[in-house]
Amino acid sequence: MKPKMIAKICVDIGMTIALLLLMPYELVGQAAHEWLGMGMFVLFIAHHILNGKWSRNLLNGKYTQLRIWQTILVILVLAAMIGSMVSGVILSRHVLSFLPISGGRAFARRLHMLAAYWGFVLMSLHLGFHWSMIMGMAKKLVKTDSFVRTWVLRILALAIAGYGVFAFVKREIGNYMLLRNQFVFFDFDEPLLFFYLDYIAIMGLFIFIGNYLCLWLKNGE
Repeated sequence: MKPKMIAKICVDIGMTIALLLLMPYELVGQAAHEWLGMGMFVLFIAHHILNGKWSRNLLNGKYTQLRIWQTILVILVLAAMIGSMVSGVILSRHVLSFLPISGGRAFARRLHMLAAYWGFVLMSLHLGFHWSMIMGMAKKLVKTDSFVRTWVLRILALAIAGYGVFAFVKREIGNYMLLRNQFVFFDFDEPLLFFYLDYIAIMGLFIFIGNYLCLWLKNGE
């Protein structure tokens, strides 16, 4: 495997982990959340540098249905990331507290919530659009094919997605995405592991949706 591809994989894994770690804002602490956010920003920049060829070719070639939706999804992820970063700078009390920013905190808080939850869903969908490629790379590493393993993984994916629907409703993600709730509720008595398991399942749900949406768009071309 080429060094650039290894770097891409490492950056993408880092972004996925950071995305999950950023969600329990109050449970990990404000300072830790801000440092994780800075790390996410650095990884996001690295991701776009490593995938610069895709950006340079935006105006080249034919736009199929799949490419149109992939491009829209990337633009939406970029918008969510910009919203998170801008609002994060305004709200910062630790990492960027030296900046002479005053006012706009109420708007920034709403924008941060909106961008964070939409970003979580959109990035998970984006990951799902590339899931076939990820699984293809995994198969090359394993070097053996197994009918039983394939079906076990499919059933596991379906189970995770099914629980993800339950967790999505339980955690009121839709209400946060639509700003019906403008303050996130955290249960401080709940073990952090349970929180992460629910959010991993929700991420799995949207990876599942993104993967099959991608396959459907490919078959329609």
